[in-house]
Order: sequence, then C-alpha cells, then structure tokens
Amino acid sequence: MPIIIAVSKTFPESEIVPLIEYGHSHFGENKVQEALNKWTNLKVKYPDVKLHLIGKLQTNKVKFAVNLFDFIHSVDNEKLAKKISEEQKKQNKKVKLFIQVNIGDEDQKSGVSKKDLKNLYNFCKNLELEVLGLMCIPPLGKDSNLYFKEMKTINDELKLKDLSMGMTSDYIDAAKNSATYLRIGSKIFGLRN
Repeated sequence: MPIIIAVSKTFPESEIVPLIEYGHSHFGENKVQEALNKWTNLKVKYPDVKLHLIGKLQTNKVKFAVNLFDFIHSVDNEKLAKKISEEQKKQNKKVKLFIQVNIGDEDQKSGVSKKDLKNLYNFCKNLELEVLGLMCIPPLGKDSNLYFKEMKTINDELKLKDLSMGMTSDYIDAAKNSATYLRIGSKIFGLRN
C-alpha cells in the first residue's frame, strides 16, 4: 500500500492541522522557506509527522532542509548530494532521500538524466547517503504509464525499494506501477489559488 504524501504547499496551518489530528502523518512542501514558516512549530507539536521536501532544493537552503525535513525527494546532482552529506554530519541527522530523474528528458525540468543516474546513485552511496529510491514527474500531456513503467524498471535495476511518483492527476497509474509514495495535493486540500 503506497504512502500518501498530502501536499500542503500554499495551504495554511488551519487546513493542515485537522488532517494531522485525524491521524495522517506524511506531508509534502515545495519550498524550504514556506515550510520553515509553517512547519517549525507544527513539527514540535506533532513529532510523529514526517515532512517531505518535494520541490527543487538549492544548495544554500540545505542546512534548513536537513534540519526540518525527514525526506528529500529532489536530489539531482553531485554538488547537492555532497552538501546534504556535509550538513547531515554537522547536524548529526540522517534524512531519507530520493534521486529525481528527468524521465522525459525535458529541458525545463529538474532531475538527473537517465544516462547520468547510475553515477549519481554511486556517488550518493559512497557518501553513505540513505537513498530509498527514485522520483519523477512525467511530461505533461503524455501517457504517464509509459514513464512510470520505465521508472519501475530502472528502480529495480538499482535494487531500490521505494518509488516516489504520481500526483493528483496520475496517482492511480503510479500506484499500478509500484509507486510507494504518492504526492497528492488538490485531491486532498482542494484547488490552490
């Protein structure tokens, strides 16, 4: 059964707390600064909540991300991996990581290319980072299924157990292709402004 990450970006605490009180424990944010403002106190009040960074992480925000987040889904280059490793040592904290793959080879999207993935994965392993699996966002307007199948194959080749893929529009296809983490926002919180 996949874990549902309730993507709470842009939604205020007042809309998140009822879900926490109901028993949901995995939440996702896109931006480090917004998460710091919103979750610093919430994580103290609700220590069982697991917070996922699902957006792009800039190296200058790594120390804040390592401190606040339990999972980072957007590792896509060696510089970032090295910075996370250094920060984890400083803070004596391990964060669970996903390597973001640019599965559709799209210029405008983050993620490591398929051809460079193995090198980045080995680099992360050498740094003793805890890589759970891969993450992707398939190209808009194309059949997500094809990309999810390919991601599952690549994930299996690397012998990784987790896959972060699927959003509100395509989570059912992602689940059918062995996604273990689904990132769902508007189906839970409603449409964003």
